[in-house]
Amino acid sequence: MSIRTAQVRKPGFVTVAYSKDMKIFCGNGSRDLTRGVCAHLDVPQGQALVARFSDGEVHVQLGENVRGSDVFIINSTSPPVNDHLVEMLMLIDAAKRASAERVTAVMPYFGYARQDRKDKPRVPISAKLVANVIVAAGADRILSTDLHCGQIQGFFDIPVDHLRGDAVFGRHMLERKVTNLVVVSPDTGSVLRAREFASRLDASLAIVDKRRPKENVSEIMNIIGNVEGRHALIFDDMIDTAGTLVKAAQAVKEQGAIDVMACATHPVLSGDAVKRIQESVLTEVLVSDTIPLSAEAAASPKLRVLSFAPFIGEAIRRIHEQESVSSLFV
Repeated sequence: MSIRTAQVRKPGFVTVAYSKDMKIFCGNGSRDLTRGVCAHLDVPQGQALVARFSDGEVHVQLGENVRGSDVFIINSTSPPVNDHLVEMLMLIDAAKRASAERVTAVMPYFGYARQDRKDKPRVPISAKLVANVIVAAGADRILSTDLHCGQIQGFFDIPVDHLRGDAVFGRHMLERKVTNLVVVSPDTGSVLRAREFASRLDASLAIVDKRRPKENVSEIMNIIGNVEGRHALIFDDMIDTAGTLVKAAQAVKEQGAIDVMACATHPVLSGDAVKRIQESVLTEVLVSDTIPLSAEAAASPKLRVLSFAPFIGEAIRRIHEQESVSSLFV
């Protein structure tokens, strides 16, 4: 599958063909995921050195020819965030300077996405800054999964393909055939995401209304909607400290839910997040492999990983072959 030939129709012109060599590389933030993507596509993983000099600087070198190739570079900006971001930038620059025809930055988890607006005096809009740097490095397009805010797509001056994780979680939940289900949004900012997921599952919707007195500290206020006597499923794009998730689960349980589980695409799981989940009323937490789990998280009986490798791999194939990506969410 390394060489793809397709037919392109242009109005008023005869049908022409294009042929490009597809190459997939990765940084240290997405090695396992990239192996899964390459296995799904049945293509070899591109050889690349991604290491450190003795002073800590990132050292990158592509190990094969990419001249005229359609290059995909996979790397989540997961912890250590800055290291993995710099790896992505250098891999993009290396591919462009090696005369790649097109470079797609595949960022399953896009860091700095929570700083997407100037909500306080004298603060940066970090998501826009990072978008500018990626474009300046030479990326021709972006592929990401469940951006914290959809409007971040507009921060890029290049095409963005935004994958929605509810397609994967939705198929999984439909296969389990859970009845009497209510999807719960953990805060008002996630209502649209939760509503679309509830629609996919033909379930009702509830909302947790909370007040956040300061960063990474949340206080649950009340539940909007009926959760009594139902199986509750909290749906969000990420789990960071797990403070919001655990308090939301407790509030939903106290309102009479039979049990509470959760789905979240990006398992950041910083600080004592795993311990909080273990000690919570949550029965199960479904996450993806956009961020590799720590040893502690992998050992947790409550955390279960659904691989997004086939999902991302299929999106890469469709981008390469100029097919629709949005049809993946139908």
